Amino acid sequence: MTKTRKTYGWEDLSDEDLLQVRIRDLKLQIPGSCIEPFVERLYGELAAKGITCHPTCYLADEWLTPDKIPTIGIPFCLAHPRLRHLEQKMMYEVEGGTDDICMKLLRHECGHALNYAYRLYRRTRWRELFGPFSATYSGSYYYQPYSRRFVVHLEDNYAQSHPDEDFAETFAVWLTPDSRWQVKYKNWPVIRKLQYVERIMEGIADTPPVTTFKGRPPYSAARMTSTLAAHYERKRRALGSEFQGYYDDSLRELFVSTHASNSMIKASRLLRSHRARLVTNVTRWTGHRKFDIHQLLNRLATRCDALGLYANASNEENLIGLTSMLTAIASNTLTVSRKRR
Repeated sequence: MTKTRKTYGWEDLSDEDLLQVRIRDLKLQIPGSCIEPFVERLYGELAAKGITCHPTCYLADEWLTPDKIPTIGIPFCLAHPRLRHLEQKMMYEVEGGTDDICMKLLRHECGHALNYAYRLYRRTRWRELFGPFSATYSGSYYYQPYSRRFVVHLEDNYAQSHPDEDFAETFAVWLTPDSRWQVKYKNWPVIRKLQYVERIMEGIADTPPVTTFKGRPPYSAARMTSTLAAHYERKRRALGSEFQGYYDDSLRELFVSTHASNSMIKASRLLRSHRARLVTNVTRWTGHRKFDIHQLLNRLATRCDALGLYANASNEENLIGLTSMLTAIASNTLTVSRKRR
């Protein structure tokens, strides 16, 4: 039997009109949406491992598992292609927008949910392997990219950000079908964590959870009275505020203040015409959000205009220097945001 996708009535609105709609008035839900197959796939993977506890999923404003509450929040923008398009336009990326990344994030959040459902974090061996659950969460973290004490699952070596994230990442690797973790991590110290996850999951597989979810989930899209415009304004302001600094000296060193030949163009034009290439390269090597790098580019372009700077349009060294400068600014100014997934 073929499923009929639910229609809502706002799919054909212009971006400007859609931004004025309140989030709760979108009337979104997981059943019948394009996120439903991924939730069903997650439950199938749990069933294949014999795990009978399938955490409830709901639509929220971001990926999250509320503290010690065994339920999974999924960004509401993933529930409809129209909202994915808007998310891409407003934030320059859709977190979990590909099948592979969506499943990675679901498995990660499921690790949190099962940890809370069975209060695994209270166990002595859990604390010995992963660390104290009560460790302070910081807004940012540093990591060792080549450490073998942690699995590699989500980008930015997210397992190193907190013991709770370490467990969720280890669980996600263990749950992933055909991950061959026994082979990949055979000679890594982290193999002990993976073997522990396997033993503990076998122990709780068919037992009822200690903690169950009751009541309304926090940050639910179904109750959000903000318009999409207000939602993105808050999101953009919070993420964009990470980039601070005054880079006039660096810009003057990279570009020139005279229009010496016909091959010279405004430096701001060079930045904007190569925006996609610069953003892709810098985010690849720094791990920062595309939105942050876009914001930084906009600030630098504005300063270039204010300073009256020019660049040689045909000189590849200008692009190499610009890429290096952007990477240095991002690397030296920012640590990785804990919410960066």
